[in-house]
Amino acid sequence: MPYLGGVFSSIFSTVFIMFLIMTIGYLVGAISVKGISLGTAGVLLVAIIYGIVASKNPSFNIGGVGINLFNDAIKSRFSMVSSIGTAMFVTAVGLIAGPKFFRSLNKSFLKYIFMGIIIIGIGGLVTLGFIAIDPNLEPEMAVGLMTGALTSTPGLSAAQEVAGEASDLVTTGYGIAYLFGVLGVVFFVQLMPRILGANMEEEVKKFVAADTVKIVESDRKLFNIESMGFFTFAFAIALGCIIGAIKIPGINFSLGNSGGCLLAGMIVSHFGHIGNISLKIEKNVLNFIRELGLGFFLIGAGVPGGVNFVANIKLSYFLYGVVMTLVPMILGFFLAKYVFKVDLLNALGSITGGMTSTPALGALIHTAGTDDVAAAYAATYPVALVCVVLVAKLIILL
Repeated sequence: MPYLGGVFSSIFSTVFIMFLIMTIGYLVGAISVKGISLGTAGVLLVAIIYGIVASKNPSFNIGGVGINLFNDAIKSRFSMVSSIGTAMFVTAVGLIAGPKFFRSLNKSFLKYIFMGIIIIGIGGLVTLGFIAIDPNLEPEMAVGLMTGALTSTPGLSAAQEVAGEASDLVTTGYGIAYLFGVLGVVFFVQLMPRILGANMEEEVKKFVAADTVKIVESDRKLFNIESMGFFTFAFAIALGCIIGAIKIPGINFSLGNSGGCLLAGMIVSHFGHIGNISLKIEKNVLNFIRELGLGFFLIGAGVPGGVNFVANIKLSYFLYGVVMTLVPMILGFFLAKYVFKVDLLNALGSITGGMTSTPALGALIHTAGTDDVAAAYAATYPVALVCVVLVAKLIILL
């Protein structure tokens, strides 16, 4: 019996749970209904289901700890999984998008800046609207719903800081709205091309033709520290953490690890070397790291999300969160496509950035079949990140 106890303790280790969720999640994500599938977001769905089951049944949770200790175990173990996954994913995206991003800065770049501002602005107005019509909706709860609907962890942190003793309301709202906030955008980027009757092959051809950027390779002979590019990847993440920790005085804002790693990846790949040391990484290596990082992020965010969703769910608040996701996303898309005249794939890329949705970018890359859509995400994401932090703070303070 002691032996069996040791076996079960090992089975329900964090490592086992992570990769079991990933295994089942990819199977679920591969299920296609009329060409629409969850893809990598299947991992998120399975992670959320695990969080729901484990929070109600101690025999399913990490190491068999009691229900009262489960939330603490989630925070200490899965928050690190989420942080590592986020750093891996956004750094890989930055390294892929960087060379093209900095060489294509022109007047159209302003469209993506406006997109980030407008999408978050609409989200803020919708939030204020719900506060106005529902006298029982506390501003802290409303802001939590907004940051969950926009899947913005920096926004959540900023709101918690301002909320003080009411920070639990912010966290609760975030947990309620987060599930649809993720899945809603993931499905949107897959459904919208079908709703519009778009020919994806033609859209990709137009996208590539419009966004072709000539990248001049240096003739200088460069030295590789190691063949796989892990030196460059580790360097970019370390640099990103430094950049992300820099705070803007007055508003107490920082890009955080996600924004910092995205920017660092773009900078590193843009320059491509330090002296005679090469910073190039093969595309297939970056694709692998990107997908692995996305899987880790979805697991790390999904398990706690499942716990919070069940513990705090309230139908009216859930519906508020749904509206907070749909309205900015839909209005933002039509603004990008029909007012700013952005092509379909760049419009969808700007939506994933404006909604600060990492999983949706992964879904869009698979839908489009090209990594280049990450450039629009990279252009819109930092602006949206700053805006959601400012809006979250302002709503609570006002």
